[in-house]
Amino acid sequence: MLSVYKIKPAFQKLLMPLLKVLFKMKVTANQITIAAVFLSIGIGVSIVFSKDYPFLILLVPIGYLLRMTLNALDGMMATHYNMKSKLGEVLNELGDVISDSFIIFPLMVLPNVNPIVLLVFGVLAIINEFTGILAKVISQERRCDGPMGKSDRALVIGLFCLIFYFWEGISLYGNWIFSISSALVIVSSVFRIKNALK
Repeated sequence: MLSVYKIKPAFQKLLMPLLKVLFKMKVTANQITIAAVFLSIGIGVSIVFSKDYPFLILLVPIGYLLRMTLNALDGMMATHYNMKSKLGEVLNELGDVISDSFIIFPLMVLPNVNPIVLLVFGVLAIINEFTGILAKVISQERRCDGPMGKSDRALVIGLFCLIFYFWEGISLYGNWIFSISSALVIVSSVFRIKNALK
């Protein structure tokens, strides 16, 4: 199934030089994971205050790109430098849910987008991450199947906020955009469980 997640190997390859620098600086995988969570909280705060300071909405696509970079780096750090741990796994899974919540729900401050549509989208995103974890319990493999997995949601929200800064009229289509995204999240969750049961 088509998903931004499929470019992850190529993205990780680009990050290898940075990974080596961070390791030399004695940065740990768990520190990167925690940094990604705090970054996501910051993105959420910037969305809330963008109502008074419109330029802050631009921090969403920029912050999302940095967050996805950190999300890739923590896994790479854990794998390449033998930093895998139970605590790291807990931080990683909880971090994704916390990060999604702090970014999606503040979008309710944007005009013309029905808060209920965003609430449903946010709840389904949390369920989607849970199905990935559940798949690991069933098959010992964390599922990240798309469409509209974590990376895809980042792309949709980041592009929406980027376009919104230059053309607020896109908010008139927000309900459609996030409703379709919600439907795709459901498809993703079904695929994850289905593939885990194979």
